[in-house]
Amino acid sequence: MTAAAPRIRRAYDPPARTDGKRVLIDRLWPRGLARAKAGIDLWLKDVAPSDALRREFGHDPVRWRGFENAYRKELAANPAPVGQLIELCRAGPVTLLFAAHDAAHNNAVVLAAFLAERLRSDHG
Repeated sequence: MTAAAPRIRRAYDPPARTDGKRVLIDRLWPRGLARAKAGIDLWLKDVAPSDALRREFGHDPVRWRGFENAYRKELAANPAPVGQLIELCRAGPVTLLFAAHDAAHNNAVVLAAFLAERLRSDHG
């Protein structure tokens, strides 16, 4: 079975049957989200960007490329949680959950692409 790249969704979106394993990848719990309704299978704080990088980025699209490059370096230096996500992707569908308002400029976008590249290189 070929592992599929993870999907991404906002943590505030209601769970869908197609989500598979729902993994929260933010260091902080999403503000105002009730744990009972979140439908989160795993909260993997260790794969989130460092606090310093998160603060430096500040969700400013102008800083996106710098954030993306720095976060990829952090991910490459942090093999345990990345490996855990790769194994989950090999086992079935995975949805990475993020809390940011900007769906195009957030850590889930970078992480999903990073994982997809790793999964392709494993099989390619």
